[in-house]
Amino acid sequence: MKQLLIKLEACEEALEWASNKTWEEVYNTCHRGDWLLWLHYNTNKKDLQVRTLAKGHCANTVKHLMKDERSLKAVDTAIAYGEGRATRKELNSTAAAYTAADADAAAYTTADADTAAYFASAAGAYAAAGAAYATGVAAYATGAAAAAGAGRAAKIKNQKETADIVRKYIPIELWNVNKMIDEVNKQI
Repeated sequence: MKQLLIKLEACEEALEWASNKTWEEVYNTCHRGDWLLWLHYNTNKKDLQVRTLAKGHCANTVKHLMKDERSLKAVDTAIAYGEGRATRKELNSTAAAYTAADADAAAYTTADADTAAYFASAAGAYAAAGAAYATGVAAYATGAAAAAGAGRAAKIKNQKETADIVRKYIPIELWNVNKMIDEVNKQI
């Protein structure tokens, strides 16, 4: 697993966490939905529909924090596309409207520009998964230590919740990870 993550240029934190685990252990115990979605994207690029369904449901966990109608519509459209009730054109159209200048995205981008760029590239729906994190960052910025602690706790809780959502919508049988691990190991 470690060699695959190195090849895919996983972040140091994920690489350290997963380095001594098998693929099955990573899948079953990963505590971050964003890591699982990143790995799915990098190992199953063509599986947009199922990944978008999972992203939409991950974003749905923080929908109550969204203020902009484009964000709300992006979440709904992502889920609809994942369920086969919306077209790719509708998904792209919603993503374009979402990325235009949405306040939710701006707040999240301020909190974590690298992650926000990745999230925004996923039709806008996935960007919302970091809203709890943005809340924590905003609390730190204003000096509200207690609120910041609550924001951090909310972030960790959301990461775990979204990991479970990814496992629900993208069962291990749909992943190409073992195949890619075999390919990487042949190159060593």
